[in-house]
Amino acid sequence: MNFRLDHVVIAVSDLAKTVEDYRALGFTVQIGGRHAGRTSHNALIVFADGAYIELIAWSAPGPAERWYNMLVKHGEGLMDFALIPDDVPRAIAEAKIRGLEMAGPIDGGRVRPDGQELKWQTARQATFDLPFLCGDVTPRDLRVPDGPARIHANGAQGIAAIRIATTDVSVSLSRYRALLGGSASDSPISVGDTQLHPAPSTRDRGEGPFQMSLRSSGETSARPLDPRLTHGAGIALEFPA
Repeated sequence: MNFRLDHVVIAVSDLAKTVEDYRALGFTVQIGGRHAGRTSHNALIVFADGAYIELIAWSAPGPAERWYNMLVKHGEGLMDFALIPDDVPRAIAEAKIRGLEMAGPIDGGRVRPDGQELKWQTARQATFDLPFLCGDVTPRDLRVPDGPARIHANGAQGIAAIRIATTDVSVSLSRYRALLGGSASDSPISVGDTQLHPAPSTRDRGEGPFQMSLRSSGETSARPLDPRLTHGAGIALEFPA
């Protein structure tokens, strides 16, 4: 079973303002649409490697949703991330054989501003040191735009690494092995072109992603982005030496 990074989730209070701020940082931002059966809507920052950042906000309270509740309790910032496997039902079955129970597949979708309906399936394990799974039912290129949408004025090309808060790194690594198989024998965990770094933390937000690095070009040193413009997300651009 092959896995790669699908997307990283950043929850925000005002989607229009957030889109404006990320564009000011040099990102090309595409309006995503509204999620079926939910009050959330989103925008996407898609990279050349096919992974993307999802900026998500709510037009009305969504108390049944963890990301919304985390936003209300802790403020804006990184909330979650998803991997895309070859096949979601098969990934669930194989994880169960290795001792990891997952809820799913769960149907999801959204409608783009042009009226195109998108459908996908997700699966989630019990804790948030691990990602959820997301696989397309409709063609992925309908959900994740190609072409000029993947070109950014700041040179960002992909998500190089994600740091993940966890209460016990060794326990998290065992859970990653159950999810991914033998590809998660140690930290960092390589998933396609992205490295996952579980790190010990007792932060108020609990377990989950807290920082990511983007591959870029054109400069000579790493540069953290202004957290006021990233809306609390820890993001740095990494440039080749």
